[in-house]
Amino acid sequence: MELYINMALLTMLAAVTVAIIVQRDLFSVVILSGIYSFLMASVLIVLDAVDVAMTEASVGAGISTVVLIGTLYLTGQKRELNYHRSIAVPLFVSLGTGAMLIWGTWGLPAFGIQDAPVHTHIAPTFLLESIPETGVPNVVTTVLADYRSFDTFGETTVIFTAGLGVMLLLGGSRRKKKKGETKS
Repeated sequence: MELYINMALLTMLAAVTVAIIVQRDLFSVVILSGIYSFLMASVLIVLDAVDVAMTEASVGAGISTVVLIGTLYLTGQKRELNYHRSIAVPLFVSLGTGAMLIWGTWGLPAFGIQDAPVHTHIAPTFLLESIPETGVPNVVTTVLADYRSFDTFGETTVIFTAGLGVMLLLGGSRRKKKKGETKS
């Protein structure tokens, strides 16, 4: 049953991707991107990565969609006009990147096998020693907040900086409109 759910979700992801590519209306692209993020969160739930799925749903489908819709509203852009560029270069880059990613997966162990290096190297150490070392009863929290705390802090800083940049950009366009307005 899980196989059919994965197939259905991945098929819907592919369909949404094609729909995003052919759209010229920016509002439709934003909404479809939110749908893509929601579907990706569903895939992550099926793969038992609920913490990552929650992040994808809240940031990808939630906050990003709201910020992009707000940006479209503030900028007043509805459609991309005069779009007559060749798709040969982006298509070549996309196909080349996809080919390299597929080639890179050939050396990986089979999906889900128990004796993969990740399961025999550090995972047993985390599972056996994280609670006695830190006193935190949740292994995921221990890994994110204790063992990888600098990495988590860096990710939080990047997200904060991106949010601050968006706020400054949106605030700057509002100030320009006020300066350019004439009083009647």
